[in-house]
Amino acid sequence: MTEQATVAEEEYLQSLFWLQEAGLPMTGANVARAMQLSAPTVHEMIGRLERDGYITRDASKAIAFTESGQEHAGGIVSRHRLIERYLTDVVGVPWDDVHEEAERLEHAMSPRFEAYMKSAIGDAKTCPHGHPIEVGTRIEGVPLADVEIGASVKVVRFENEAEDLLHYLKASGLEPGCRGVLAARDDEEVVVVADDGRRCTVTTSVAATVSVLADPSPPPRVTLPEQLVLAKERYGR
Repeated sequence: MTEQATVAEEEYLQSLFWLQEAGLPMTGANVARAMQLSAPTVHEMIGRLERDGYITRDASKAIAFTESGQEHAGGIVSRHRLIERYLTDVVGVPWDDVHEEAERLEHAMSPRFEAYMKSAIGDAKTCPHGHPIEVGTRIEGVPLADVEIGASVKVVRFENEAEDLLHYLKASGLEPGCRGVLAARDDEEVVVVADDGRRCTVTTSVAATVSVLADPSPPPRVTLPEQLVLAKERYGR
């Protein structure tokens, strides 16, 4: 195990952790799709992560974290979400703008400043997009796209934090914590009427990346399509 992961290694560890958390296979192909990188580039870095003791690979090339790799990856993800919450609640950055800013800050934050941030956000448990700051405390939801008309819903989180998708979701009026009723759905759109009367409309494909608690609830499933890309039209982390 190396003493300190490089910034590049941390980016890969973060992507692998997200795949694991979302219930998606931890494979080089999925990492390549999620990070929009070539297979050879990903193959080289996966080899480096293995040599440095963060992951293992079995005969089928399936990836698993080592104990220290799991701890390191979870720490990166937790720090990222803490920064997002701090930027939103304390600094006042709009929640649809914080993901990319947190990506830039997460690798250079000292433990002292991290403690300051934790104090500043009080008892907040999630990032502004609904992901748990303390990893391992994720509440499982169901895709909004699966919910039946007339069901009560509460938005739990946005599974995809691509910047253009977050802008789209904010413009729609949906946000984590929003409660309402699913008023309409078809092959193209899903409409939620929020408790305050707002009518929130998103495409059905976007609704597949919005996790909700619903009553009545459809059966749970992995919320993201297999084609993982960080953009509005095709989905990723």
